[in-house]
Amino acid sequence: QVQLVESGGGLVQAGESLRLSCLASDSIFSINAMRWYRQAPGKQRELVATITRGGVRNYADSVKGRFTIFRDNGKNTVYLQMNSLKPEDSAVYYCNADRGVDNYWGQGTQVTVSS
Repeated sequence: QVQLVESGGGLVQAGESLRLSCLASDSIFSINAMRWYRQAPGKQRELVATITRGGVRNYADSVKGRFTIFRDNGKNTVYLQMNSLKPEDSAVYYCNADRGVDNYWGQGTQVTVSS
């Protein structure tokens, strides 16, 4: 069992930045891939960014060039650096992890971007 705890959300103005953190309860060396999803009210949950154990990163088109996913293995933490935030980035952001055949979710952290 891997527990994921997100933090770093908040209320910011358009154009500002936030950094989200996802702390894993176990070594992220054992995790195949970690992802950030988001879900806005009335919308489906969407994949925002992925980082694999080997360090390969992928992003949704809507955040390319603005968001960066990176990891600190020593801290068992994955981050999502979000720059140039837009009101449409407002959502609950969830951390997700795969280990073997198991998949884990965090509780989410709210990001609100005002115009």
